[in-house]
Amino acid sequence: MSYYFATEMDQDFDQAIVTVTAALKEEGFGIISEIDIQDKLKEKLNVDFRKYRILGACNPPYAHKALTMEDKIGTMLPCNVIVQEREGGGTEVAAINPLESMKAVNNPDLMSVAQEVTDRLMRVIENLKSR
Repeated sequence: MSYYFATEMDQDFDQAIVTVTAALKEEGFGIISEIDIQDKLKEKLNVDFRKYRILGACNPPYAHKALTMEDKIGTMLPCNVIVQEREGGGTEVAAINPLESMKAVNNPDLMSVAQEVTDRLMRVIENLKSR
């Protein structure tokens, strides 16, 4: 299995951000951080880059469960979802695969939480295919 799930959308970048945020909300995720890579690369390196945003998605009940099972799991939170502009139009959306990343933690109890979060993020990506 891959470390991410992805899909392409025919929406422009700004509309895709709105659509992705809404799709995440439908699965219980809120956005707790947002990094505008295009802006940061311009600011820090004075380079031009395509529109690229990292959304830090958090599902509080699952984050709480994971933190009670593994106190250092915060190093892997929140679940990152990227939205990036594609050359020629449209956008690509990709989300981390929590099940794959949690394998590195070596805590069997955590795998059930990781599976539930993975299922939710997979549904987000699947639902975006029809928008």
